[in-house]
Amino acid sequence: MTDKPEHMPDRLALLSDANAAKNLSTGVLAGKENPPCIALNKSAELLDGTSTRLDVEPLRDLIDDVMHFYHDDVRTKADAWLAPRMHAALRLTRREAADARLWNFIALCVAPDYVVWRHLPARGKDGLPPMVAAERFRGAHYTQAFSRLWWAAELFRDGADYRPVQVACGNQDVLNTVLRLDIIDHRPTAQALIRLVEKEMASKGREVNALAAVANTAASTLMYDVFAPDDEWDGSLLEDWIHEADSAPPVPRKFLPDGPADGPVPEKAVDTLVRYFEELFADAKIRGKVTEAS
Repeated sequence: MTDKPEHMPDRLALLSDANAAKNLSTGVLAGKENPPCIALNKSAELLDGTSTRLDVEPLRDLIDDVMHFYHDDVRTKADAWLAPRMHAALRLTRREAADARLWNFIALCVAPDYVVWRHLPARGKDGLPPMVAAERFRGAHYTQAFSRLWWAAELFRDGADYRPVQVACGNQDVLNTVLRLDIIDHRPTAQALIRLVEKEMASKGREVNALAAVANTAASTLMYDVFAPDDEWDGSLLEDWIHEADSAPPVPRKFLPDGPADGPVPEKAVDTLVRYFEELFADAKIRGKVTEAS
């Protein structure tokens, strides 16, 4: 299995897609070779600033802990633990998090062992040995090993409350399907979908996929931001939270941290969408589900 890098960088940096791609050998993807971390660190571009939020050590400590806590457990459970804590530790803006080079660097230079630990399948395909999909190291925001967790935490948090993030990341179908949808940029929509998952109205794969499909289709004819308006967002509150990184205590392990206090999602808007999605879902045809009438 892939080892923890011996030469851990001190600060976060940006690693280009080209440099990441050319170092994803079959051996690296199979967990039998370590990425050339020293060479990759030299080719990476350091981020500007001196804030402690750019220090590697707090992030690496979280990764060490999650691998220890879930060593003998189902590893998909690690997502719900790590996502809110990583979000609280990094304190990124969306613009920073949208730069895939940051996640390339974390995956290949900071924690390639985690990527293999979390995403190496039990069996290979077509007679080949088991290998991690390359997009877990470098890929879209909804597939890359660390980017998917950060964006899930960002899009599903209810202001400072990370509890909805635990629900979202505790269901792999939400991460694999709902996280891809543009409609979850609308905070009440994201919260309404998670409410239905939490109520177990849609908890299994086909149910979650059907719920996501009907909600996404309805968005083409109904403007959710008008039907269920969100409060105006105050970006200064997020900026304050980011600037407080240097004085913030370490991210707690036994209870959830607090996220940026940029306001909870309006309850009325969430309730409106929950009722609407319940009606849509009741009429949805879920593939493989047998009704009493049939």
